[in-house]
Amino acid sequence: MTIRPILIHPDPRLKKVCPPVEAVTGELRALADDMLETMYDAPGIGLAAPQVGQLCRLIVMDCEKSEEAAPRPMVLFNPEITWTSEDRTTYEEGCLSIPEQFAEVERPAEVRVRFTDRDGRDREEHFDGLWATCVQHEIDHLNGKLFIDYLSALKRQMITRKMQKVKRERAKA
Repeated sequence: MTIRPILIHPDPRLKKVCPPVEAVTGELRALADDMLETMYDAPGIGLAAPQVGQLCRLIVMDCEKSEEAAPRPMVLFNPEITWTSEDRTTYEEGCLSIPEQFAEVERPAEVRVRFTDRDGRDREEHFDGLWATCVQHEIDHLNGKLFIDYLSALKRQMITRKMQKVKRERAKA
């Protein structure tokens, strides 16, 4: 497994809509493994393929935060939200592609998601709490949307300017 570099906003690849995965191949399973390794290393709770420069509908996540609980890595190909609750929740979101920036985002509190797992099986799962927020955030990435797109134009511009500075500083290092 390889830890892959994570793209930093603004990067045009983060704004692209990703095409569906036609079939789960060994190459895509290896990408998913690399993405999990990258996510855990960052550390984060979710990562979408475009964040590592791969334009395909693949996300990985593990929202198990408890020290006692075993990790619960999930690999979702072609995830699609099939139902959302009317109840809403607000969570302070961050993003590995927008380091050290956080903002409150309101989303449905519960969602049902249909996806293909790493073995090529079609599945559907109900998510709530942090898992629901995370899966929606990662699916947004597949549609070229970032959490800052939910913010006011002014806040979005301020964060974008900070990220441009971070990218310049990293380029010099």
